[in-house]
Amino acid sequence: MTRETSAYHRGVAAANRALILEAAAALFLKSGYDRTSLAKVAEAAGVSKATLFKQFPTKASLFEATVLAAGATTDGEFEAPAPGDFRAGLVAVGLAYADILRRPRIEELLRTIIAEAPRFPELRERTFDFGTLPVLRTLHRYLISETEAEAARVDDPDAAAAQFLGMIATVVFWPRLVHGNWSLSEDDVRHVVEDAAETMVARYARTHEARGLAGG
Repeated sequence: MTRETSAYHRGVAAANRALILEAAAALFLKSGYDRTSLAKVAEAAGVSKATLFKQFPTKASLFEATVLAAGATTDGEFEAPAPGDFRAGLVAVGLAYADILRRPRIEELLRTIIAEAPRFPELRERTFDFGTLPVLRTLHRYLISETEAEAARVDDPDAAAAQFLGMIATVVFWPRLVHGNWSLSEDDVRHVVEDAAETMVARYARTHEARGLAGG
């Protein structure tokens, strides 16, 4: 009975969280950070203020969760490619990341932070990952798996992951944030990702000769 009750309450909490985040995103984008209150979010989500405060005690924590939710994958976690083809695996992860960066809400929420942060210290103090965390975790696991398979040698997966995603964001995301008319076609995006993957392969891939020497 306890387990069933616990599972039920977890389900209710998850459903309430989804309602809260959806309502928060709509209000933050419509009214901005300043004019969006936790009480208004609770009303729009159809939950009590106590329910909202239990999950999000501050507006800054709710905004951070809203940003991360906007960049989450539909299944919650992007699966790491199987090791064996270093370039193809990087391209797969890179395209998934580019897809996240091109979502309208990611851009709009970041604009809100840039506009509002100077007036709200609590925003400046938060660490916003803008939906990259699931992809960073996936890329981190993938780089380790390729290193273990001796297809690559990545001594610092965190730094390598940041380098790879940074090469993509520099072209796919940041110019669009600054220049409203910046646009890339699907082919352009793939080209950016493939170029970044080639750079990573040149830097980290192990040649057949190197693998043979390591094995010997």
